[in-house]
Amino acid sequence: MLAPMMIEKESIDTLIFCEAKLGPKEVETITKKLFDAMMLGNMDHYKVKISFNTLDGIKEVFTTIWATTDRFIVLKGGRYIPINSIIEVG
Repeated sequence: MLAPMMIEKESIDTLIFCEAKLGPKEVETITKKLFDAMMLGNMDHYKVKISFNTLDGIKEVFTTIWATTDRFIVLKGGRYIPINSIIEVG
């Protein structure tokens, strides 16, 4: 597997997301990490590295998560990433 390509959050709008195809335990772990990162982001502007699957391969962004829903995370500027495309949060 190739290393993820780091991108700026401003380029997220141009990407086509693909499902990450993770198991239930992995999804549960990522969901918890996303919630924790959102709480820290709202309190302290804490940034995390988010790896996600796109049509062009795996991408990474280092940013603050402002909100999470059952299907998406919301970043600054109204940008969003589908949760089912997220591979890792760290």
